[in-house]
Amino acid sequence: MATVRDLKARETAGPGDDAVGLAKRHLIQPWPYAGSVGSEARALIGEGDGVYITDSTGKRLIDGPAGMWCVNVGHRREELARVMYDQAMALSYNTPWYTMNAPSAELAKRIAGHAPGDLSHVFYTTGGSSAVETALRFMQFYNNVRGRPEKKLILSRGGAYHGSTYLSASLNGRPRDRDWMDGADELVVKLASPDPFRRPKGMSIAAFTDFLVDQFRDTVARVGADRIGAFVGEPIQASGGVIIPPDGYLRRIREICRDKDILYISDEVVTGFGRLGHVFASGDVFGIDPDMITFAKGVTSGYFPLGGVIISERLLEELRRSNHPDAMFGHGLTYTSHPVGCAVALKNLDLLEESVLAHTQAVAPYFQAQLKTLEELPLVGEVRGVGLMGCVECVADRESKDPLQLDKDVGKRIDAHCHELGLLVRPLINMCVMSPPLVITREQIDDMVGILREGISRTMEDLRKEGVWQG
Repeated sequence: MATVRDLKARETAGPGDDAVGLAKRHLIQPWPYAGSVGSEARALIGEGDGVYITDSTGKRLIDGPAGMWCVNVGHRREELARVMYDQAMALSYNTPWYTMNAPSAELAKRIAGHAPGDLSHVFYTTGGSSAVETALRFMQFYNNVRGRPEKKLILSRGGAYHGSTYLSASLNGRPRDRDWMDGADELVVKLASPDPFRRPKGMSIAAFTDFLVDQFRDTVARVGADRIGAFVGEPIQASGGVIIPPDGYLRRIREICRDKDILYISDEVVTGFGRLGHVFASGDVFGIDPDMITFAKGVTSGYFPLGGVIISERLLEELRRSNHPDAMFGHGLTYTSHPVGCAVALKNLDLLEESVLAHTQAVAPYFQAQLKTLEELPLVGEVRGVGLMGCVECVADRESKDPLQLDKDVGKRIDAHCHELGLLVRPLINMCVMSPPLVITREQIDDMVGILREGISRTMEDLRKEGVWQG
């Protein structure tokens, strides 16, 4: 029960002040540091509209990360809000254990229609982490039913990010992700990151591609294909810094997986639902047909928590033909196939198909070209990207490609300046990741890049004054 003191405090405090105070007293933020866990307040956002958000001070900001790679059709889309309301009023929830709902079946059909190869069946989850976890548990179940209980190891890569649940997080390969966290290390075999910018000095892109493929093939031979259940890879390593693999690399890895009976799981939690101009990037952009695709984020444009796994018909048929027809895939979630989430996703897919995908394909080359101009700045080592996702990587020395050793938080510095100027940035150590809502216009891209340029320029001046960097 609120005390008189609490009530008086609420009367005198604004809504932003109240939320900040409550957060510091009661809210645990994601990815906190031990020194501030449970006592931290982050930038308070009050509203969103199109590609913009408004913070607690009333400052209007371009939403550079589109939330968390997810607000693909933009903020404040009345169509999605109305569908959410209508479905909740019709059916707010049903148990997926012994009932079903129509939106989930219709959405599964439409998602399968966009998927490559024979990926034809969908298992729904609540987000990306649970989608990857589901795919891995399905791999384990699949091999158990087929009499191969030893075929469970998982190949992942440096720079990867696949989630925060125990098994999905075990695949992560970004700096600092696992410094203080445990994982199922006995199940995971790590490979090199397919980052051309960080390839050995003097090595050509073609030679680097051969190196990556040879390492994959040699690892399979050393560990044993009979022990490896799956390879999990993002088409583009998103949170690892928008790492775009060399041409042909993914297709060659796919062929090795097919030849060695290793399931290829394409993690499209970020690249799916329009980020690269297509519903799925695996087939349309990279020319591969995985055994499974995981998705989340853009499937509802962040309006409702939903994710899932698309599974190959071949895998399901092999299970149906097995000698263990009573074997149960003992996996499910309370909110699997949630009717509200699936209804929102159906309308979101309508919006993508009607105009947003075409707009993304039209505006993406301009977005990439404008971002590329930032390489003129001395602090910028490389600008890379595809579709409407990009990364500005800052380095102390372009020749050595050495990140700022004395200031690992240069991305946060840039973000702070950009926030003041009207842009929210996703800072990753020495990198700034940009993935705006797909409805962004050319004029808004100009504004975004102009602010980012000024934010980097101000950061360079700060670093010079502090004697951290003299480039």
